[in-house]
Amino acid sequence: MKALLLQGKGEWKEMQVGEVSVPSPGPGEILVEVHAAGLNPVDYKTATGGNPSWTYPHILGLDVAGVVAETGEGVTRWKNGDRVLYHGDLKKPGGFAEYGIAYADRVSRIPDGVTFEDAAALPTAGYTAYQALHRKLPLERIETLLIHGGAGGVGGFGVQLAKLAGKKVISTASAHNHEYVRSLGADEVIDYRTENINERVMAITGGRGVDAVVDAVSRTSASESLDLLAFMGHLVYIAGPPDFTRIKPFSKVVSYHEIALGAAHGSGDPRAEHDLAVIGDEMLALMEQGKLSSQLQEVIKLEDVPEALIRLSERHVQGKIVARIK
Repeated sequence: MKALLLQGKGEWKEMQVGEVSVPSPGPGEILVEVHAAGLNPVDYKTATGGNPSWTYPHILGLDVAGVVAETGEGVTRWKNGDRVLYHGDLKKPGGFAEYGIAYADRVSRIPDGVTFEDAAALPTAGYTAYQALHRKLPLERIETLLIHGGAGGVGGFGVQLAKLAGKKVISTASAHNHEYVRSLGADEVIDYRTENINERVMAITGGRGVDAVVDAVSRTSASESLDLLAFMGHLVYIAGPPDFTRIKPFSKVVSYHEIALGAAHGSGDPRAEHDLAVIGDEMLALMEQGKLSSQLQEVIKLEDVPEALIRLSERHVQGKIVARIK
């Protein structure tokens, strides 16, 4: 099969399409003929440092949409020809290839009304945002959220999900992305480059602060976001923990929530593993109903993935990029 091959640690900019053997599904696994695969910052970040579980050449790509081509021993839920979507295990070969292997219990069915490309834009960013809002936050007790980076994948899905839940949504984005972020449902958008985020948030909330912040930007951003929280507020951090000493004990009484989507694969907890499929099913249903945008902005060829990852690393991408494989 054709695959985009990472030849060594840190060599993701030089990846080229080559030929490798088609993998075979083991017990509890399925072989998927890949039609589309989504791009994410995690691709170049992990490729830069490598992973001790990898052998080279390695295949990147965590977000995979395609058709079941073969089922492994013990798999009864899926049959050949089923349209499926999955979030891959980072430790294993990924979906920038004509075929990929998935755990059968972590796979979602793609509805007829959703394209492979739209589906492939979903898992890493979408499931992360879903976990933040619907698995971590006590959403029924939250009125106002600040979601950083509304023009990006996680932020964009977060804005949409928060608005669907009936919340007041504040987001941050560069000025040229404000209209786009508002189109996703943000009530207020702050230009993080030219405006004082703290002053704007306090003005919008009448000096109280927000009930929750979802931060997928950086540890520094997560730390600074603590100043924006109301009493008993919640910080969801995705790109690293904040400086916990910034908030004194017995003061704001802040709750901290870590998100690490891929950790479910190595958790050894069947319920956590299957929840990836549950989240996928629920988000795909929203997409089919027209309630959730995939944020798909660009469809590229497999050989163009390295160039697109470079643009992702430079933070010059709005929404999602997907590679069409078949």
